[in-house]
Amino acid sequence: MNENTRSRFGYLALVALWLAVLGVACATDRAPDVVLQGQLTGSDNHSYREVPFQVPTGVNRITVQFESTGRAEHTTIDLGLEDPTGFHGQQGLRGWTGGSKQLFTVGAVDATPSFAPGPIQPGRWALLLGIPNIRPASKAEYTARIWFGHPGDPAWLPAVLNPPLRKEMAWYRGDLHMHGAHSDGSCPTQSGDGRAPCPLIFTVEEAARRGLDFIALSDHNTVSQANDIRELQPYFDHLLLIPAREVTTFQGHANLFGTTEPLDFRLGSKSVPDWNALLTQATALHGVFSINHPIRPNDETCMGCGWTPAKPVDMHLVQAIEAVNGIDAMSPQHTGIPFWEAQLNQGFHLTGIGGSDNHNAKVALPFPGGSMAIGLPTTVVHASELSMKAILDAIRAGHVFIDVQGTRDRAIDVVATVGDHSAEMGDALSAPAGSTVRITLHTEALDQAHAQIIVDGKPLQTKDALVIGGAKQTLSFDWPSDGGRHWLRANVRGADGSLLIVGNPIYFN
Repeated sequence: MNENTRSRFGYLALVALWLAVLGVACATDRAPDVVLQGQLTGSDNHSYREVPFQVPTGVNRITVQFESTGRAEHTTIDLGLEDPTGFHGQQGLRGWTGGSKQLFTVGAVDATPSFAPGPIQPGRWALLLGIPNIRPASKAEYTARIWFGHPGDPAWLPAVLNPPLRKEMAWYRGDLHMHGAHSDGSCPTQSGDGRAPCPLIFTVEEAARRGLDFIALSDHNTVSQANDIRELQPYFDHLLLIPAREVTTFQGHANLFGTTEPLDFRLGSKSVPDWNALLTQATALHGVFSINHPIRPNDETCMGCGWTPAKPVDMHLVQAIEAVNGIDAMSPQHTGIPFWEAQLNQGFHLTGIGGSDNHNAKVALPFPGGSMAIGLPTTVVHASELSMKAILDAIRAGHVFIDVQGTRDRAIDVVATVGDHSAEMGDALSAPAGSTVRITLHTEALDQAHAQIIVDGKPLQTKDALVIGGAKQTLSFDWPSDGGRHWLRANVRGADGSLLIVGNPIYFN
């Protein structure tokens, strides 16, 4: 998109993002729960000092940011963490980073490398300071800021652990569905003679090679990959890694993005009798919930893959639909688009997204009946910055299109204007009866393709053919409003009719 287009709708986007997650937005930059300060002198050379602090009940994460003075005088402070069992020996040492890390976290399922994840017991914890060098006449001040996490916190908290990779409004490209060693993803072994669970590093490297801005690691019913993400994210500082899981049941699959909290997926059990009970759990975790490949078969060829709920589902608890899955990208006639549009016609504002469903990070190109390449399709998100919270907020808001063939540059922006008011994909706009809605499409890298306008699930015949005749083009047409409720979105198809772009709706009245 050109910069004028981005700035024109930046305000609308930011307002929508703020409103979408007001319940957790105020918590993102909160002050630390504990601040520890102290001084070291020359007498502390070659010694260890415990700096205790109290952890209350109900904490499932401890995050520490440590700062000290004296580096100009070669003062060195090594850093470790002890839990309540660690004051009578090494058994309670939860990690030792030496002087290599000044920011670390220890949680129930993941921890910064050098530290061990696991339950966070209430009681007396301590920072363990080792002082390999401080000169006899030197003094050093230290400050440790400590944040406590709690059950139900979204994965982007505390903010100090999750700074944005880019601080600008832009269209960010990503893949929202993939599997590795933590579920059923596999790839050839080193010798090439067999197959093995595929290490997560291969998935991340391939996503970076393809130029993606974000990926969601969505293994089946597990978030154990979060510990690998904690190791990889600092190195991959151009690629945002979003923890997710594919909630895999006998009545359908769905992705839950942005949380590593426990979720009972045993649909049909006493604890989770139906999808509404499961969705109520998910809603409390502040993540984004998307129904995956809804029109797949649900039989012995793909048990549980299709969306076949035994009881009616409250779709208000769902935020997105996987309208294009990786296999769909090769046969668009089998996409989840009809299912998605049926929900739109019932009045639900659900965002259409895409995901490769990759199960083999070593696959560079798709092959029939097998794993799709990472980034095919690509979900492109108009977000205020490249951070987990901003990407998920923008998905909630519907500021999304799907690049079906997973290119690096194809793009579309759809804007509706009535008088002085405008809306982009995902937004709502009032259009009174008798008013004229101006629909404007901005396209990039779609030369020789043509736009297809869909209103309430049916193609709209426009006065002029919406043929795209250049690398960057703006197309416009007028649409008369009857004052009723409608949704309008755009597809882009190639000269051969192939589906290239799937846009999200603008909602009217």
